[in-house]
Amino acid sequence: MNLVLQRTLVGAGLWLIATLSGAALPAEGADGKPFPSLAPMLKAVNPAVVNIATYSTQQYSYNPLLNDPFFRHFFNVPRGYQQPKKRQQSAGSGVIVNAEDGIILTNYHVIKDADQVQVSLVDGRSFAAKVRGTDPELDVAVLQIEARQLTAVPTRSRHRLEVGDFVVAIGNPFGLGQTVTTGIVSALGRSGLGMDGFENFIQTDASINPGNSGGALVNLAGELVGINTAIIAPAGGNVGIGFAIPTAMALASMEQILTHGAVRRGHLGLSAQDISSDLRSAFNLPPGQHGALVVEVYPNSTAEAAGLRAGDIIVAVDAEPVHSKAQLLSLLAVKAIDDQVQLTLLREGREHRLTARIETFRLAHTDTAEIHPLLAGLELENAPDNQGVWVTGMVRNAPAAFNGLRPGDVIVAVNKYRVKNLRELSTRAAAGGPTLLLQIVRNGRSYHVQLR
Repeated sequence: MNLVLQRTLVGAGLWLIATLSGAALPAEGADGKPFPSLAPMLKAVNPAVVNIATYSTQQYSYNPLLNDPFFRHFFNVPRGYQQPKKRQQSAGSGVIVNAEDGIILTNYHVIKDADQVQVSLVDGRSFAAKVRGTDPELDVAVLQIEARQLTAVPTRSRHRLEVGDFVVAIGNPFGLGQTVTTGIVSALGRSGLGMDGFENFIQTDASINPGNSGGALVNLAGELVGINTAIIAPAGGNVGIGFAIPTAMALASMEQILTHGAVRRGHLGLSAQDISSDLRSAFNLPPGQHGALVVEVYPNSTAEAAGLRAGDIIVAVDAEPVHSKAQLLSLLAVKAIDDQVQLTLLREGREHRLTARIETFRLAHTDTAEIHPLLAGLELENAPDNQGVWVTGMVRNAPAAFNGLRPGDVIVAVNKYRVKNLRELSTRAAAGGPTLLLQIVRNGRSYHVQLR
């Protein structure tokens, strides 16, 4: 591995913000003036950021020649010989959020397919970790270790995060060990990045590299504002564009995992779309107005009961600004079933506030239109063993019937993305556009069906 080391200059802005934030000034120069430093804050936060090593065992690719008795005899392959297995190791980061119970937040992709998860602390201690649960759609995993004298990072920030705020990323880049980098919040509510699951990221130019995943993004008060999760890396390393999951979203997922063992998502019963320039003109919206346009409110849904109408523009969920359809879905996705959410919306140029309840996703055929119009009229259920979505019924003249879908088919992929259950199908189909490419299993054979 070739690492390019670069020097980084800290500008006067960081000097000023460190001073204004109350960061301690531990040293003085020859002229008696104090040096600003993040060291006191980091001494409190660093013990809460852990290194995560995962181990998995995979078998080497199978050689079909081993089935040939002549080949086995000629090369003296022992009877009962098995292909060797290889041990793989990968590294990532995590954040202790509950010191008493040893609860650690990290990314799902850090521990995915791991047979063993090992957590190492900055004081040199190491512990085997238990995976309490995962949320692949949000890329969150919850670990637990049995240890005493742990330190947790504060998760309830007293400061609302804004673009331009200084932040610090802490993690284990390239397996080097705990590393601290600084930067600013470059943008909020980033979506449309083509990643799996829900997207509502904090963008930062604090250096995030492979191995930083699952680490902490903190403000200058040492409060956790995000979980580092992804980078845009055309050259394989940091180019100043990194992304973190907002703390509030990660904590909401964690609370459901710890309470229910899994994340149970519901919905409001509406479909929405982004506001294009044409729609902004049609609805007489001012320049720069963001939000998600409600296209349809489904009958007998909690959205209908709350008073939402087609044509409403949702601009905030629980005072969190909404800039796009993807962000709206992400903000609703972390809400628990039966949670009350306050929606701020524009209707005919006036602002309204409504309270709606998150309801359980229903599996009746009348509800599949909520997933995608092309799936209207289908009855869908989760297939056994989390292996896809089973088409259990279909009304006459359903759109999918004209494209070759049949009752009994099992949908295993949408637009080339694997789906294991109805929740994943809903996520993929909602972002699918006007057509859907379904991979199905029928009578043990795989087919592709294009819905138009």
